[in-house]
Amino acid sequence: MTTVASTRASVRFPLKLPVTVRTADAREHFAETQDISSGGVLFYMNTALAPETAIHFRIVMPSGVLGTETDVLVNCIGRVIRCQDTMRGKKAVAVVIDEYGFERAYCHAG
Repeated sequence: MTTVASTRASVRFPLKLPVTVRTADAREHFAETQDISSGGVLFYMNTALAPETAIHFRIVMPSGVLGTETDVLVNCIGRVIRCQDTMRGKKAVAVVIDEYGFERAYCHAG
């Protein structure tokens, strides 16, 4: 049996969260994360993005995941490292996160 060592530097969490993705041409795409870590994210979307495409994306991280009182909006800058077709007709887009920042607390109206 062959053992393959993981090359990931950070732990991934299986979170399904909505994502807004913006490309350099200012087009916005909507996606849903499959998993996320501090170094990268895998999400599903309808549009293919070529490897090395620079993107900006926003994710609202739930308070329960972060241990905060409110949800937090995270702005990210990254680049596509892989894009594959899925059996569900979506594109699986793997992105490395180059920069991220917590913009503000996000409160739901209630």
